Amino acid sequence: MKSTRSLALLGFALLLTGATSFVLERELESRRQATEAAAAEMAAAANAFLESLSPDLRAGAAFPFPDAERTRWHFIPGEMHARQGAMIREMNDAQQEAAHTLLRSGLSNGGYATAGAVMQLEDILSVLEGPGGRFQRDSELYYFSVFGTPGTEGAWGWRVEGHHLSLHFTVVEGAWVATAPAFLGSNPAEVREGPSMGMRVLAEREDVARQLFASLDDAQRRVALISADAPNDIVTGAELDIDPLLPAGIAAAALRPDQRDLLMHLVEVYAGLWRQDLAEVRLEALRQVNVDDITFAWAGSGEVGARHYYRVQSPGFLIEYDNTQNDANHVHSVWRDWDGDFGEDILRDHLAAVPH
Repeated sequence: MKSTRSLALLGFALLLTGATSFVLERELESRRQATEAAAAEMAAAANAFLESLSPDLRAGAAFPFPDAERTRWHFIPGEMHARQGAMIREMNDAQQEAAHTLLRSGLSNGGYATAGAVMQLEDILSVLEGPGGRFQRDSELYYFSVFGTPGTEGAWGWRVEGHHLSLHFTVVEGAWVATAPAFLGSNPAEVREGPSMGMRVLAEREDVARQLFASLDDAQRRVALISADAPNDIVTGAELDIDPLLPAGIAAAALRPDQRDLLMHLVEVYAGLWRQDLAEVRLEALRQVNVDDITFAWAGSGEVGARHYYRVQSPGFLIEYDNTQNDANHVHSVWRDWDGDFGEDILRDHLAAVPH
C-alpha cells in the first residue's frame, strides 16, 4: 500500500547523507520562496473563514490535521458519500463571502470562475432533471473543511468538496503548498437547452486534447490509442492509493515539436486551475524532469460527441479525463500526484531535510 511505501521512503530519507540532505534543503528553500505568499494568503483566509462561523458550523468544519477525514474524498452527489464540513447553504452572507475568499486564495481567476460554474451546473441540472430526480441538485451543497491550525508552524490543510468538485490543499511550515488531488467534473458537459445553452464549463480540457489526438498520424495514433472503447469513468476513481497506469500511450519523445507544444499546453490548462505561483511551481518541476517521458493516451472515438477518454502521465503526476456517461455529455477530470497527493512528498522531504 502507498502508506507502507511512504513509511519506507521516509525511513530511507532519514538515513540520507549530509550532501543529499543539503540538496533537499536547497530544493525546499526554492519551493518555499515560490509558494510562501500563497501559503500566507491561504492561512489568513482560512482563519478568517473559521472565525466567521458559528460554534456549530465551526465544530463541523474544523478537524485535527491527522484526522482520517483529511484524505477521504469523492466527487459523486448525494448521500452516497456523506460529506463533512461547513455547507454553503447553512452559511450567512458574510460566512459565504469568507468561504469564497478561501477558495479564491488557492485558485487563479479562471480557476475560481470554473469552480463556480461547476457549482452552478447543479441548478441547471435541477431544471433539466425536473422534480423527482435521483439526487438533490443545489449549487449550495458544497462543503468547506480546514485541517489543523492555519499558520506558519507544522502542517495544515483545507478542502472544498461537493458534486463534481474536490479540491485539496496542504501547507507545511507556512511555506510549501501541495495542491492534489484536484477533481473537476461537468454534467452536462455541454448545456443543450435553456438559457445557458452552449455552456461548456470544461471545454478547453476536451478541445486541446482532441486537437492533439487529431494531429497524430496513423503510426502515432496506433500507439496513442490504448482501446477502441472508453472506460465508463476515470480509471483511478477516488482511490486514495494509486500506482502508475499501463499501457502508457505515446511518449512525448515520439511527437513532433508542434504536437509536444500541444501536450504541454494541455498540462498548462490543468495547472491553470491554481493561482499563478502554485501553477508555476508545478510547471517548473515538470521542466526539471525528462519531458520525453510524458505520455498521452486516448481511448474511445475521436469523433466529437462520442464516448472518449484520455490521460497524461509523467513520473510525477497523472491527468485523467473521461466523457462517456449521459451519452458522452458528462465529464470527469482529475490531477493526481503519484507520491504527492495530500502533501505526502512535502511532509516526507521536510522531515528528511529539517532536524526535528
